[in-house]
Amino acid sequence: MHPQVITTSERPDLDEQGKAALLPGWPEFIFHDQVSAGLIGRAAEYFPQFDVRFLENGEIVAGAWAVALRWDGTPGSLPGGYDGALSGAVTEHERAVPPDTLCAMAAAVRKDRQGAGLGGRLLAALRARAAAAGLERMIAPVRPVLKSRYPLASMADFARWTRADGEHLDPWIRTHQRLGATILGPAPRSMLVDGTVAEWQDWAGMAFPQTGRYVVPGALDLVEIDAERDHGRYAETNLWMRHA
Repeated sequence: MHPQVITTSERPDLDEQGKAALLPGWPEFIFHDQVSAGLIGRAAEYFPQFDVRFLENGEIVAGAWAVALRWDGTPGSLPGGYDGALSGAVTEHERAVPPDTLCAMAAAVRKDRQGAGLGGRLLAALRARAAAAGLERMIAPVRPVLKSRYPLASMADFARWTRADGEHLDPWIRTHQRLGATILGPAPRSMLVDGTVAEWQDWAGMAFPQTGRYVVPGALDLVEIDAERDHGRYAETNLWMRHA
């Protein structure tokens, strides 16, 4: 059965259902990226056609969203990761800069429907919408689902890890590659999350007794805690991938 494809602007009545279905899969600290918090409302207003949801029997089972921006196709001119793509797309839209690239920002599948191929269908749906909008390509600051198990490894190293069959170790990277995507390279400081020590303890569900670098559940990189300054910072590295 093929899911029905809708956008959030077409069915705002499903907003709460969508949050309940798709948000639990993300670590809490992800929702406290200040750049995203300040711009995501405008992105939703400017790019509603790229905020898609899949319905099965009237229920949201998956969703993804993207923004349109301008990129010349060279790795050296890629946006500064997730935050850079979001801020760049919003700024360019407000300046009437014609976009030529779709940037897939995030995708999620309801827990009970994971493993059914919906992630790949989400990417295909975004690619189809990019083509329909006349955009030349799609890129994504990918957040590999297994990277949080290896927070001490660099993203450059992780990007090279493969299974015995030659396919990538990470299932989300594999999904992109099976659709023809290629790895461009790490996106350092793709997302920054700052907070007090108390806030970080609440987000992570763990204590930070002293200054240091900590492994936090769901984090792809270490979280830096400065107890004396009452400050914690998480700088996430993502992986740039390109769909032709």
